[in-house]
Amino acid sequence: MLYNKNTTYRSGVLSPKRIKSNLVLNMAMKVVLLPPKDTKMAEPIVILRNVTISQEKRVIISNLSLEVQRGEFIYIIGKTGSGKSSLMKTLYADLPLLEGEGDIVGFNLADLKESNIPFLRRKIGIVFQDFKLLPDRNIYDNMQFVLRATGWKDKVAMDDKINEVLDRVDLLTFAHKMPHQLSGGEQQRVAIARALLNDPELILADEPTGNLDPQTSVEIMEVLRKINEKGQTVIMTTHDYALILKFPAKTLKCENASIFEVVQRTV
Repeated sequence: MLYNKNTTYRSGVLSPKRIKSNLVLNMAMKVVLLPPKDTKMAEPIVILRNVTISQEKRVIISNLSLEVQRGEFIYIIGKTGSGKSSLMKTLYADLPLLEGEGDIVGFNLADLKESNIPFLRRKIGIVFQDFKLLPDRNIYDNMQFVLRATGWKDKVAMDDKINEVLDRVDLLTFAHKMPHQLSGGEQQRVAIARALLNDPELILADEPTGNLDPQTSVEIMEVLRKINEKGQTVIMTTHDYALILKFPAKTLKCENASIFEVVQRTV
């Protein structure tokens, strides 16, 4: 088990090299994360045991054991091709789990039937780097499309839910705008609101700030952290070390087919 001690930070501006040097790797083949301080929420929402993830016969991640507790916020970092997105795709069943054991929001990934994947994804909110909004529909219709696809029928209930999630990301007045009328940050807020529609237990955010400028990235992080503070678990991949320092949380790094826990220290 890896233990991440309380982190302290030195004030001031850090260069990219300094930022990377502040991330000290604890090397380990297996990672078991400690529960959050709130013991009421300390139960696993993700459990992986001896998992190996492969694509096109190439091992991407080997022998991974991982527990994520309810209410945690976790970063996953690493170079392009290191396995971050492959791990995320395994978690939302876009890649099948062929080796090892996995349980996510109560679903057994190893035995998951294709017919049950939609039910799994109703309990997971997914946020992508490129927003993936339907360009020919306004924001309300983008939201309604997701609700109808997941079994909602009552229009009043749908209206209430759409208003609720747009309000959570401060876009309540944007319902009838088209995606192209919104900035990149606003589109990502819509994508986050869409991910919240079915009250997911877990948010998987794959490079949600990758296409955004630094200030907008901070704004998106503030939205995600507020969601996490209300009790929803968030797992986020990122290349942005500055965001990790500004919004510190437990951090894992993918490298050489393994995952390491990252500890930030004062230098």
